[in-house]
Amino acid sequence: MEKIIKKDGKNEISLPKPSSSDLRGRQSVRATFKLTEKAIYALSIVSTHLGIKQKSLFDHLIDDNKSLGLIAKEFESDQFHKLHRIQKTFVLSRKTLACLDEASKNFNAPRDALVEYSIQRLLPLINEEKQKHQRRKEILNDMGGYLKQGEKILNRLRDLLGEDDPVYDRYKTVVNTFQSAHKNIDCLVKKGEMIEDF
Repeated sequence: MEKIIKKDGKNEISLPKPSSSDLRGRQSVRATFKLTEKAIYALSIVSTHLGIKQKSLFDHLIDDNKSLGLIAKEFESDQFHKLHRIQKTFVLSRKTLACLDEASKNFNAPRDALVEYSIQRLLPLINEEKQKHQRRKEILNDMGGYLKQGEKILNRLRDLLGEDDPVYDRYKTVVNTFQSAHKNIDCLVKKGEMIEDF
């Protein structure tokens, strides 16, 4: 990019200006799809578990013509129509919706099917997160054991040295920090319990 010299002698960097079509493409719109409960639940799990907005997930999954083309090639109409689906409205960007509509026309595949099978791309990630969740639970259990041991030592320090002793005070700080970490991790594990039923 080139620098523009102002009359007062200061350098100013010229930046590309956003276009109105780019900005409009980022506007949020509502779209309704008929999806399986499993697909809706998968979106909810990934959104909650990883802290990603569903709109961002849609942008990531659908704003990809190559993947939509591959999905359309593999799409089996009979199989798709056998699935029990429910109507659900989602918020996504105007650009993502336009991409979906264009892919639906170009590949002659229903929008609902493109969305359904795009969401299935999240399944390996959910399985990976499910395994991590199990490991987190195991670690939390180990931490609980260490915490009990730490509290036992703290009580012994208090009995032997008294609460005004600097060693007791410093160790109490360590135990309090560990208690706080344990509590925060416990909250994360509880929040992730929804993945267990997937």
